[in-house]
This record gives sequence, structure tokens and C-alpha cells, in this order.
Amino acid sequence: MALVVISLVLGLCVGAFSAPAPDTPKQIDLLMPHVQPKVPDTYLCHGMKLNSSATYITGFIPNANMNIAHHMLLYGCTSPGMKKPVWNCGEMASDSSMFDTAPTCASGAKILYAWAMDAPSLSLPKDVAFAVGGDTDIKYLVLQVHYKNVTTFLPPQNGNDTSGLNLITQKTKLPRRAGVYLMGTGGRIKPKSTVFMETACKFESNLEIHPFAFRTHTHTLGRVVSGYRIRDGKWTEIGRMNPQKPQMFYNVTTPNLTVKPGDILAARCTMLNDRDTTVKIGNTQNDEMCNFYIMYYINTTKLVQDSVCSSRGAPSWSWADFRDGDMNLEAMPNTVSVIPGTTTALNETVDTRSVHPVGMVWSSYFEQLVEDNIITKELSEYYLDLTLSVNP
Repeated sequence: MALVVISLVLGLCVGAFSAPAPDTPKQIDLLMPHVQPKVPDTYLCHGMKLNSSATYITGFIPNANMNIAHHMLLYGCTSPGMKKPVWNCGEMASDSSMFDTAPTCASGAKILYAWAMDAPSLSLPKDVAFAVGGDTDIKYLVLQVHYKNVTTFLPPQNGNDTSGLNLITQKTKLPRRAGVYLMGTGGRIKPKSTVFMETACKFESNLEIHPFAFRTHTHTLGRVVSGYRIRDGKWTEIGRMNPQKPQMFYNVTTPNLTVKPGDILAARCTMLNDRDTTVKIGNTQNDEMCNFYIMYYINTTKLVQDSVCSSRGAPSWSWADFRDGDMNLEAMPNTVSVIPGTTTALNETVDTRSVHPVGMVWSSYFEQLVEDNIITKELSEYYLDLTLSVNP
């Protein structure tokens, strides 16, 4: 079959998907338009407007170097943060006078794909695709790149960057629609300690999802990240991985897994801080992150609307603080904090917990995180925007 390459390197581009046949695969290049970030930890976004007929994404080919790009995220948006070719979407990172600042999405933010640490390409299972454009609520695709090293863009080299993604697409509708469910924490990690960063949520959707891939993300302190479905008190592993390996989407460790209304989803990042200072959750490479991504398919055209599960994280929240059902912690697998390929569990350092009130509205919840110095004000605004976009 012919492979039609559409270059999207100038401006906020319109995806004019012309093809000789509706089932002909096409590669769509969503690449940074020769940008020159000047400050480490700059976050830049570049968007593409989709056309009036639906497009189905079946694969992702990354074009990036982990020595330059800390990570890339692909968002689907109802409207982008800005309709300029490039904007600074790093709400909590470096200010750059070169670019106007705006959020990644102005509305309808949904994460479709994530890349870090030279992860390889991803092809979705047979009959599974992300539906974008057309009558979906994803009207724009927005590429976000976090630049950790900008040396090659400064004098005397004065280089530019075209990091991004090649999207494998088709026009023929596929029966199974893909989505991403994101789990993460705020919090901080005390010096010279091993800390469990934990989150859990009751799955409130009236839909049944089929997880087929998972991805873990931390910075340098993460040792193992694990995720679980809990049904009727029984724990079933979705995935467990060392986040220092390529941060790709791996096949779930329990095939044919489903998540139904009333199930509990839980994730833990086991962090080892050998530094002499406390490390907070944040968006610079000197901070930390704790994320567990679940990529799933569903046998309807609808997707899970409440697709973000977040907690305060340590030291103010742990699984023991969960109040929306019985997690049956006594039945927790003894491998939760075991790095794959090893046999010994990492144990949490004592006295790393504190108690905080619960039951707040979303805005108060994130304001409290700022007051407790768990996350920055900018990061709280980012998480609040993302949460309200899917859980108003």
C-alpha cells in the first residue's frame, strides 16, 4: 500500500487527509517546527487542527532523542491552549520570553500517548484505534515536548529541533476505540528514605474497559511502579515495571483483564531518595513524578470521561487513607514493590507519613497541596485544569 507522508512543520496545521482509498494507511507527521528552546525544562506545544471526517490512529512512531527531550505527550483537545504555531505550555517550568504561554489544551484535554527514555514505536492491537476528528470531541492534536537539554540550540551550534511523532492512521472505522486512564500522585520524598507514592480510585464509569497496555513514569528516584485492579477484595496486576527502563507502553501482565463499574484501581511508585534533600513531585528534571498509564480499548464509541486518578501522595496520603471502598490491603500481593527480575521487595522507611484532612472539593484539594508544599502553585493549576476537563 502507498504510504502518504504529510509534513506538518509550519503553524497550526489542518489535517487534510486525502487518500486514494479509505482503508489506505497514512503517516501523519506531527513535529516541532524547527524550534530553538533556550532554557532547560522548557515545555513547548505545537498543534494540528483535524478535519470534519474522523481519523483513526493505529500506531505511534517517536522521533526524539532522550538526551534532548525528557518526554513527549500527545494530547487530544476540544480546543488547543493557543492557535499559534508554538507556545510555552510549561505552567510550572521555565519562563521563556520567546514563546507566549498557555495551557496545553484550553478544553477537553485527553492524553493519547506518552514517550520517554528512547521508548520504541507502538502499534495498537488489531481492530483498536484512537478516534479523532469528525464528530468526536477531539478537534485538535497537540504535541507537548519537555526539553531537558538545550545546549545544541545555543551558540555556537544554534541548532533547531523537530522532535515529534509519526502517526499511523486510516479512515476506515475500527470496532474498538482506544483510550488512556492516568494515575498519579503529588507529594514529596524525604531525604535518605524509601517512600511509597500511592493513589487509588473507585472506577465510577458505567462502561467496561479492556486494558491492553501500561506505561510507568518517574524521574531518577523511581525503582518500580505497579498498578492493580481490585475486585471483591482480590488484587489483579495490570502491570509492574522498572521506570528506569525505556518508558514505553508494555503489554499488561494479566491478559484478558477487564475493569468494570465498582472496581478499584490502585497504583504505587516505590521511590528511593539517596539525596540529602527532600524531592517534591513537580515538572522539572530535578523534581519527581509518579505516573501509571493504562491504555485500554472499549467496544463502544464512548470513552471513560473520568480518566484521571490522583492523590496527595506521601507523606499525607497512602492506600490506608482510601475511603471509597474496601481495598482489602491484607490481600495485597507481596510483589508490589519488587523490581521485575528481582525477588526482594523494597521496604518503606518508617516515619515518612503524615495525616491531612480529606473530602475537599477539587479546587480546595489542590490549594491544600500547595499550602502543604507538596506541589507548586503552577503544577496545582495544571492538575486542576486536567481534572476538571474530565471530572467537572
